[in-house]
Amino acid sequence: MARPSKPFEVLIGEKKSHRTKAELAQRRQGEDALITGRAMRERPEVKADPVAHREFLRVNSLLKGIQKNDAIYEPVINRYCLLYAESLGFEEKREAVYASMLELEEDKDKFAAGGDLGAYYQTKASLQNAMLAIDRQIQAKRKMMFDLEKENIMTIAAALRSVPKKVEKPSSALLKAINGD
Repeated sequence: MARPSKPFEVLIGEKKSHRTKAELAQRRQGEDALITGRAMRERPEVKADPVAHREFLRVNSLLKGIQKNDAIYEPVINRYCLLYAESLGFEEKREAVYASMLELEEDKDKFAAGGDLGAYYQTKASLQNAMLAIDRQIQAKRKMMFDLEKENIMTIAAALRSVPKKVEKPSSALLKAINGD
C-alpha cells in the first residue's frame, strides 16, 4: 500500500524533495484550497460547560500546533468536547452509584437484624441495574467519541491525499492533432 503524500510544509522543511517548483506550488495551492483560513470558534454550549471548555482548549491547541485548527473542523470538535464532558459526567454518576453499593453492603447487618434481607437484595439489584445502565451510556458516548476521533483524523488525511501529486504536463498541439483531441 502506498504511503500518503507529505504535506507542503513537511516537504519544504525537509529540504530534500525531488519535486519540481511547479509540483510544490501546485501542492501548496491544493492544500490552501482545502481550508477556510478562519480559526475554529468555541460554541456557546461548549464554553458554558467547564469540562467541555477545557477539552476544547486542549484540542484546539493541538490542532493549532499542526496548523489544522480550521473552521471546517469546528462542528466536529465542538461536538467531541460536549461528548467528552457528558462521558465524564456519566462516569461520576457511576462512581456515586458504586459508593452507594458499598454503603449498602456495610449496612447489610442492619437489614439482617431487622429481618428485611429481601429489601437489601432488591436495593442491591436496583443499584447494580442502575450501574449497568450508566455503564452502557458511557460505552455509547465513548463509541461516539472514538468515531469522531477516527473520522476527524481520516478527514485531515483525506484532505492531504486529495492534493494532486504531480503537475499535468501540457500536451503539444502536434500530439493533440495526432490523437484527434
